[in-house]
Amino acid sequence: MFDRESHRDEAEVFSDLESLCHSNGYLHTIAYFCFRDNTVRCGEEIQKEDFLEQYSTDRLLRTEISTLIGLACTVKSNLELPTPAKMQEYIDKTESLLLELHHSMVPDISNLFKLDTNNQLDKSYNPFNKGTFLREPIFYGGESAYHFQYRDLSKLKYKNDEDWIIENKGYSINDLFVVIESISSLQLEKINSILPNVLQKNSDEWTVLDAYIFTINEVEAKLSIPLSKPLIKKVIESFVSIDSYEFKRLDDFNQKNAFPIIKIDDNKYLLFQNYSLLEALYESPFFWFWNDKSYRNTAMTNRGNFTEDFSVSRLKSVFGNNRVFQGVNIIGKKGVTSGEIDVLVLFANRAIVLQAKSKKLTLESRKGNDLSIKNDFKKAIQDSYDQAYLCSELLLSKSYKLEDKYGQSIDISNIEFQEIYPVCIVSDHYPALSFQAKQFLKYKKTDIIKAPFIMDVFFLDVFAEMLNTPLYFLSYLNRRTNYSDSIMATHEMTILAYHLIHNLWVDGADYIHIGNDFNTVLDMSMLTRRDGLDSIHTPKGILTKYQGTTVGKYLSDIERINNPSTVDFGFLLLKINEQSIQQVNETIELICSKSLVDGKNHDFTIGFKNGEGLTIHCNYNDYNTAKEKLEDHARKRKYYTKSKKWHAICIEPSTKNIKFGMSLDFPWKYSKEMEQATSRMVKPLSTFNSKTKIMPKKIGRNEQCPCGSRKKYKKCCL
Repeated sequence: MFDRESHRDEAEVFSDLESLCHSNGYLHTIAYFCFRDNTVRCGEEIQKEDFLEQYSTDRLLRTEISTLIGLACTVKSNLELPTPAKMQEYIDKTESLLLELHHSMVPDISNLFKLDTNNQLDKSYNPFNKGTFLREPIFYGGESAYHFQYRDLSKLKYKNDEDWIIENKGYSINDLFVVIESISSLQLEKINSILPNVLQKNSDEWTVLDAYIFTINEVEAKLSIPLSKPLIKKVIESFVSIDSYEFKRLDDFNQKNAFPIIKIDDNKYLLFQNYSLLEALYESPFFWFWNDKSYRNTAMTNRGNFTEDFSVSRLKSVFGNNRVFQGVNIIGKKGVTSGEIDVLVLFANRAIVLQAKSKKLTLESRKGNDLSIKNDFKKAIQDSYDQAYLCSELLLSKSYKLEDKYGQSIDISNIEFQEIYPVCIVSDHYPALSFQAKQFLKYKKTDIIKAPFIMDVFFLDVFAEMLNTPLYFLSYLNRRTNYSDSIMATHEMTILAYHLIHNLWVDGADYIHIGNDFNTVLDMSMLTRRDGLDSIHTPKGILTKYQGTTVGKYLSDIERINNPSTVDFGFLLLKINEQSIQQVNETIELICSKSLVDGKNHDFTIGFKNGEGLTIHCNYNDYNTAKEKLEDHARKRKYYTKSKKWHAICIEPSTKNIKFGMSLDFPWKYSKEMEQATSRMVKPLSTFNSKTKIMPKKIGRNEQCPCGSRKKYKKCCL
């Protein structure tokens, strides 16, 4: 246990940890931690509880295990097996030192406050934008990506660098990935079989280290295509570090992150964390290129193109090809380019202005250098945001022309933008990205230009995978940016996971923190979709509650129609709860049934606590008549309830299809004329609840069936 009273200096604790990692046979202890904390153990069926263990506070983070590996490998590897007693001593001491190391990184509480010249508390002082406070979230912030994202995105990231890799490394990109996939498959197989093998031995011989050791012959046997042993060895040794290196403080460059494979002899290797190998596959090749000065500029160009191209691809999967534009130039008078948008998305009266960057957090920043942290953030995020905001402002002006990278004109002259979202995206893992954005980002927002959304390519990948339609995507984007100052989580994935289950609403709360354990269902879903896990494909919640309902059909229709008025109605539908949706469905069925029977107009109206309301008309009227009646009714309802916004929809009785919709959005203002027009108006339903139920009139056996068949009820649906 850690004793707060005997608070030691970080360097002293780190030195003790280094000495421990140099102990005889310590590699067996690292193997124990990898098996305990990086492995999901389950029965025949994988349960949510199996994944919850990965978010236990008792487990070591991968960054902590990587630190142990890095320290252990600064001396010659020792595979001697410790006695069980010595092994337990190593385990206990490691956990104690890592806990002490964590606490030693936390600044003294006195640094949280600052006095002004009058010896009063300086309320403008923010300690969390200081390097001393940022070191901890940077190191302990967790992973940015799933392992399969590093694997799959690497193929896209380096596809244009293949000629250099062939010439300088002696293998193709396909060769590289075939070998890496073979190692991953081999390690998974060994981990799954290690326990039965261990339990057959005497307890003095228990170790799981063998699960992490592999040979060239074993890799060759798992290959999906035949490759020569020398070529396999070239790939493996691209991720083997030099024999000796210095690792004297936590923030030093850890060679084992870039080169995670440990060479035991000419044929045998050791890999503790397959995740680290896939991360190195995504990160390290760029540094190979960087060492070739003649290729640096090309590598930088390819890296930037990847970020932009990948963003375009994922956004097109949500919005379609004709709503996503790349390399957009905003051209003013005399042909002068006033702004450049990397990726522009247009949907109804909404826009996403995305700017892509490929900047990383430098080593000096990881060490807590205030100036370096702010400089890195400016290059990676602030400059990108400033450009996005400028371009968002230009979109609101009618005096500019837009052209994409192919010179094709983009016509926005008829769009009255209601919402514009500036989005900044980075291509690499940027530790504590959302936390740093909250501390450092200087931004503006208006009624139309929303607060910025900062993300990496890995989050965009998951975002577009799970919320893969325009309404779902934009609805979440709206809520996430509106709550940018109210929500805190270790990672953006956690907030998205919460939304998928509970619908993201924090009204009435000034501030909420979302725990990492919400990630479990998202983890299971993504692993099922991308990595062959037989588990949850779609989490129960926001994505399932509309399935098979009239409301669900309306959401699809609204996205197809792509009309600003009905889009607002779609966003309203995504806000209401499951019980309300059920009752809206039942009420639509009721008024359509009535119209089918009597041929008359029927409607219902509900009001919502957030200052919005909804009126639905069901009739056979022609467009002009129906529009006039619906707008008149909606205006009166909006006035009567003193609402700021009112949605109105007209539906066709037999198909229940949306004929058209409108949205009235303007501040309430007193009117003597409207007072008279609404004097006898009945108060609308107040948001559906458990007591709000509209029951249909009882139908006689000999009456016409409400289904519209024109048969008697007793000979039809009865």
